[in-house]
Amino acid sequence: MRTANGVYRANSAINNNLNPPQKIIASQIILLDSCGGFGYDSYIMLHIPCAGGPAEGKREVYALEYSQNEILQYMKEEDVKFIRLAFCDVFGRQKNISVMPEELPRAFRYGVAFDASSIAGFGDETRSDLFLHPEPETITALPWRPEHGRVVRMNASVTYPDGAPFEADTRGLLKKTVAEAAEKGYAFSFGAEQEFYLFRLDENGEPTKTPCDNAGYMDIAPEDKGENVRREVCLTLEQMGLRPESSHHEEGPGQNEIDFRYADALKAADQAMIFQTAVKTVAHRNGYHADFSAKPLPNAPGNGFHINMSMQPENDPALFSAMIAGVLAQVNAMTAFLNPTENSYLRLGSNKAPGYVSWSHENRSQLIRIPAAAGEYRRMELRSPDPMANPYLAFTLMIRAALYGIENRLPLPPAADLNLFTADNTTLARFRKLPGTLREARAAAAASDFIRDCLPPAVLKAFTAQG
Repeated sequence: MRTANGVYRANSAINNNLNPPQKIIASQIILLDSCGGFGYDSYIMLHIPCAGGPAEGKREVYALEYSQNEILQYMKEEDVKFIRLAFCDVFGRQKNISVMPEELPRAFRYGVAFDASSIAGFGDETRSDLFLHPEPETITALPWRPEHGRVVRMNASVTYPDGAPFEADTRGLLKKTVAEAAEKGYAFSFGAEQEFYLFRLDENGEPTKTPCDNAGYMDIAPEDKGENVRREVCLTLEQMGLRPESSHHEEGPGQNEIDFRYADALKAADQAMIFQTAVKTVAHRNGYHADFSAKPLPNAPGNGFHINMSMQPENDPALFSAMIAGVLAQVNAMTAFLNPTENSYLRLGSNKAPGYVSWSHENRSQLIRIPAAAGEYRRMELRSPDPMANPYLAFTLMIRAALYGIENRLPLPPAADLNLFTADNTTLARFRKLPGTLREARAAAAASDFIRDCLPPAVLKAFTAQG
C-alpha cells in the first residue's frame, strides 16, 4: 500500500528471478499505459534497486494491480478526510469539488454532480447537470495540507448524466487525441518549461508588483531570493510523484523557471496543471505571490511556456521534419489557444519571445528551436506559448498539427539561421508574422478548417466568441 509520503510499498516480496534475488523496495510510482509507455493506467510500477546501483536504466520493475478498493483502503490507513476531484474549464482554470471518504464509492460508481452553467465554456442553464468521475490512478496527496485529516486530489473526467463524455472536457479531448495518434502508430512526448514571477505581498496579504529580487539570469543567492521557494517547490513536487528536472533564476527581476523531464502527453499536461498550484501555494506560504501571466511587468521579459515535443518512432528524420512543418503550418490558427489573453500579445516579439513563423537549430530568436540533442532527447521546442494556455488544448493541437504535417508529407521550410531580433525589415518581410493581437488570433482560429476539425464547436466558440 501507499505510505504517508506518497510512495507505495510491497509486503516483503522477494523476486527470485533477479540475479541475485532481491527484496522489492518501492522508491517511486510510475503509471504505465497499456502499451508500456509512461502514462496512466491500472498498474503501479515499483523500482527495485539493482546491483548496478540506482542509475537510470539500471532498475528492474515489479507490477501490481491498482484498484478502487486499494484507494479506499488507503483512505482509511492514511487518515484521508477530503478528496478533491480536480478538473478545469476550457481555458485551463483549475476547479475542484471536495468529497468526504464515505462518498468515494458512490463517486466511483455514479459520479458527482455539479452545476456546469457556472463553469466557463461548459454551457448555460438549459442543460447544466454534468458529472465528475474520479480517476483512481491519478491520486496524489497534497503535501502542504495537514498530515492528520489528509487531503488528496484525483483528476476527474466529465460526463453527461447518461455517462457520455462531455465534449468540452479538454483533458478528455487530449486523451482522445493521444489514442487516435496511437492507432496511426505515433506517440508524442512533451516537456514543459514554465516561467513565473515572485512578487511581494502587502500588509494585507495582497499581491504587489514589487519583485522579490533584482537578480538576473542564473544568478545565485543572496541576489537570488527565489532560491528557497524553487527548492521547496521541487521537493513538494517530488512528494507528489512529479519529476522536476531543473530550476533557476530567469532574466527578469524576481523571475524564475522550473523545467520538467519529458513525459507522455497526458502526464505532462497533468504535471503542468499541478505545477502552477504547487508554485502558487508554496510562494504564498513564503510571503510571495506567484504570477504566471504572460507579461507581468511592462519593461521586463514576459513569462513563457516553452513546450518541448518529441515523437516515436524517433529514428525517422522525415517524420520529425514533417512534424515540425505541420506545427509551422497551423501555428497562426493555434495561437488563440496558446496565447489566450490580451496580455499575451505584449510579450510576443520582444525579450526572446518570437514574433514570426520560423525555425532553426539552437536559435532562441525563432518560433521553433531544435535543441542540440539526439536519440530519445531529439525534440522541437515551441517558444510562443505562455503559461495562461490550457496545456490539454495546447498539447492536443500540437499533436493534431504534427499528424497534419506527417499525413500530408509537408516539406520543412528552410531554416532561418539568423537572429530575428536584430534583422532588418527587408529580411523580416520574408517571414509570416504571428497574430499581433488577441482579436487577430481569434479571427485566425475561427477561419481555420484545421481548428474546426480538431476542436468541438463549444470549445471553439468559447475562445472566439469575443473576437
